[in-house]
Amino acid sequence: MTTTEMAAAVRPDIGRLLRPRSIAIVGASATPGALGASVLGNLERNGFAGDIHLINPKRSEIAGRACLASVDQLPEGVDVAVLAIPQPFVLDTVRALAARRVGAAVIFSAGFAEAGERGMAEQREIARIAAEAGMVVEGPNCLGCINYLQRVPLTFVEVNIDAQQADAARPAIGVVSQSGAMMTVLCTTLASRALPLSHAISTGNEAASHAEDYVDFLLEQPSTRVVAMIVEQFRQPARILAAVARARSLGKSVVLLHPGKSSAARASAATHTGAMAGDYALMRTKLERAGAVFAETLEELGDIAEIAIRCPVLPSAGAAGAADAAGAAAAAGVAVLGESGAFKALTLDWAEELGLALPAIGDDDSPALRAALPEFVGVSNPLDLTAQGLVEPDLYFRTLDALFGDARFSTVLVGLIQGDPVTCGIKMPPVLRAVRELRPAKPVIVAGLDEGAAVPAEFIAEMRALGVPYFPSTERALRAVQRLTAFSQRSFERTDARPVALTLPAGRTVVPEYESKAVLAQAGIPFARGRLATSVEQAVAIASEIGWPVALKAQSADLSHKSDAGGVILNIADAQAMGEAWGRLHANVAAYDSAIALDGVLIEAMGQRGLEMIIGARNDPQWGPVILAGLGGVTAEIMRDARLLDADLSTGEVLRELDRLQGAPLLHGYRGAPALDRQALAELIVRLGQVLRGTPAIREIDLNPVIVLPEGQGVVALDALMLVEHSAG
Repeated sequence: MTTTEMAAAVRPDIGRLLRPRSIAIVGASATPGALGASVLGNLERNGFAGDIHLINPKRSEIAGRACLASVDQLPEGVDVAVLAIPQPFVLDTVRALAARRVGAAVIFSAGFAEAGERGMAEQREIARIAAEAGMVVEGPNCLGCINYLQRVPLTFVEVNIDAQQADAARPAIGVVSQSGAMMTVLCTTLASRALPLSHAISTGNEAASHAEDYVDFLLEQPSTRVVAMIVEQFRQPARILAAVARARSLGKSVVLLHPGKSSAARASAATHTGAMAGDYALMRTKLERAGAVFAETLEELGDIAEIAIRCPVLPSAGAAGAADAAGAAAAAGVAVLGESGAFKALTLDWAEELGLALPAIGDDDSPALRAALPEFVGVSNPLDLTAQGLVEPDLYFRTLDALFGDARFSTVLVGLIQGDPVTCGIKMPPVLRAVRELRPAKPVIVAGLDEGAAVPAEFIAEMRALGVPYFPSTERALRAVQRLTAFSQRSFERTDARPVALTLPAGRTVVPEYESKAVLAQAGIPFARGRLATSVEQAVAIASEIGWPVALKAQSADLSHKSDAGGVILNIADAQAMGEAWGRLHANVAAYDSAIALDGVLIEAMGQRGLEMIIGARNDPQWGPVILAGLGGVTAEIMRDARLLDADLSTGEVLRELDRLQGAPLLHGYRGAPALDRQALAELIVRLGQVLRGTPAIREIDLNPVIVLPEGQGVVALDALMLVEHSAG
């Protein structure tokens, strides 16, 4: 059993780390700035009432507290030990802690897996010891953790937790970060906005506990409504997917910043799909499908988390209580209240760039707004109040009253030119009164146009108390709103199509076209008529049977991209042309690589012309199956107009994803061209998902091109390639 399997078999009790009643500091110190001294200072400053055991063989006492000479002198069953000691002493200390049945250990020291093979070996040994002892190990190479609710900071970074922060009755944000530095930065960012925190954990190298363990723990805490994460690598993908899905079912939000999306993909790939579907894209597809919200920057992570925790409901694409004539939830969008024509134009530009819906309104369809506004202010979205609010402050209240009651808007963003404290004193009170008295059942967000303006702190404090996030920039606010609105538009519907298990060719890693087609045809994937020929005579006979003209395609597991080698010859019209083409094809392949031995030549009927798509698939051993669909042909890797889809989408969801392609108009009929068979294309993708889910030995499939014919005429895959990984034994 591997250490990972051992850890999974006996889940350690994270509560002993994050809710300790007794703490040991190994390497306790009286020297200001020393790690051990800083940890002790944090505990005393924040009023930790449990037992604190100090270990320092050179001291009898520190700050009036007795010191033990070694871990061996600890009483059995201490909840957590903080190791403020150099790396060379860590492993033996962990052994000693396990012998004393210590529940958890925090290891600050670096120099393990990140430092080479020796450090990796020591980290593996730490994991083994922890698994056997049922001990939680945070780190190594971490900054520790903070329990804000019970005021327990197990870190060397100075922490002061006020009484309000420790209020367990308030919904709060839990922070999980692999980087200790980023944990500190994010906590500082959130605390500066007076946002409540429940816990913060830096996971470091994750020797014997993982980000997934801490997310599970946080979701179990009633006070944690948002989990904000900074994670570069998930070591247990199935668990994080399950955790994110669980969060969604509980009405909690998981917001993730994932550094490193620009890192190079795999060094080489045998198919187009492998080259295009990098690990980041796959991970993001899976986690978004589970319910995670992705942030692109650290600032955005804080912005999204703030809206998610402060607003009574999340921004969405449906208005609270709104319904169409059939009783279904009505689509809605964001209302933007502004004071400038230029800002109105900028907002429209941003919304288009972000894909954020701003429902268009006018005088004729908005009687409440029309009645609230001066005659010279036209009804629109964004709304330009001009400077009239300075003369008539009640205009803000009346306008917001109309917007709050308008079911076309699920979120209201107030963009104010703040100016100076006097100007703020005119504008902000009626905005605050509208929220306080009208109690809107939708998010209200206030943002400044003039970042850096002197806004009185009491106004910001009152906004926050009313559940109104305040942003110094309207663009930031719009981006955060878009991330959450897009989440509300996701469908989590899954196909009821059963997995399909296929029999694969024995002894193949790369399965050439003719065999790939034979296998996939069993699942209903449509291909052109054709068969393999090993002689020109056989080729002529096959062509005569299926009908001239035909295509010739060289077949070998060593020839992934036949066109590059001159291994594809089209439109062979008769037997004479076949003889010439047969010789030319073999000569082309020999010139390309004389070592390639052909299994034969695939003879296929020439098909109808249509739109070329690439449909690929990847079955990641950790993340599971994913489908790639996009504009295809030889330009697929250049255009990169593709969508990654989970392999369990319904046909309806696949159709919606196809409509998100830049080239989607081509499928619907463009400039007089007929509409194409989107339904047949979606059904092919669903069948491919069935194959991936039922045949995990298939690692990659590349169908390029797939020809999409006019509506009702179906699709045809002209090429196919599979990569297979047979299980050992």
